[in-house]
Amino acid sequence: MGTWTLNDIRWDEFDRRKVDPDLLRIVKAASLVEQNGGDYARYLCNVFDDDPEFQRVARHWGEEEIQHGLALGRWAGLADPSFDHADACARFTAGFRVDLDARRSVRGTRAGELIARCIVETGTSSYYSALAEASEEPVLRSICQRIAADEFRHYKLFYAHLKRYLAREKIGFWQRLRVAAGRVAESEDDELAYAYHAANTVAAPYDRKRSSRAYARRAYRVYQPHHVERGLAMIFKAVGLKPHGALNRATAQFAWWSMRRRIRELDRRAA
Repeated sequence: MGTWTLNDIRWDEFDRRKVDPDLLRIVKAASLVEQNGGDYARYLCNVFDDDPEFQRVARHWGEEEIQHGLALGRWAGLADPSFDHADACARFTAGFRVDLDARRSVRGTRAGELIARCIVETGTSSYYSALAEASEEPVLRSICQRIAADEFRHYKLFYAHLKRYLAREKIGFWQRLRVAAGRVAESEDDELAYAYHAANTVAAPYDRKRSSRAYARRAYRVYQPHHVERGLAMIFKAVGLKPHGALNRATAQFAWWSMRRRIRELDRRAA
């Protein structure tokens, strides 16, 4: 499997008094998205159908993503005994499915697909690092630290294969940047919104905007400036820019300002 299993987590150290209700909601949603790793691995194996080396990496990656979902789901069940992770996963996959029939990357090229995967792993490694620091509950903190380390390792794996495919496909900087920007823009797409709905608002009809805002309002709040700067450094590296320097620092400052502005806007809407 990976570097850890569910048995390595000290579940007996769970402290209900330190559970943050807002973090619980986004953890429930994250557990469903992570559980989708198996379907994404199948999609990647379809796209890279003649590359057994990468297919092996993709399958292993998918197994680790599923484990992340199981760990987060088990923690959510401890924090909220009424939460049934298996049922929530069934609701989620009934409403959101990865295209398992695709044979070509939705990014246009295989290198583009790998850039998109690097962007996803950038987001998840930053997110779980931030979530670990934001949580006072020791078991959740431990789980998130383990997941963050896995996601950073996944980034390095996808980046290694990206370099291999860039040598073949030779897509330019602007195309790499467009793929990265497009994948960043998808961070508020239906997947996270529907996961939040399936995990938290079962009795209400699905409202994409409302669910997306409810998720973002809670998720953005866990970040600190260093998470943003590190994440942008990883994105810069994936698109071919110098990961550390004045441009990264300036971009990180603007991104942090934009994130805080977005939180204030979401708070006003919620009020």
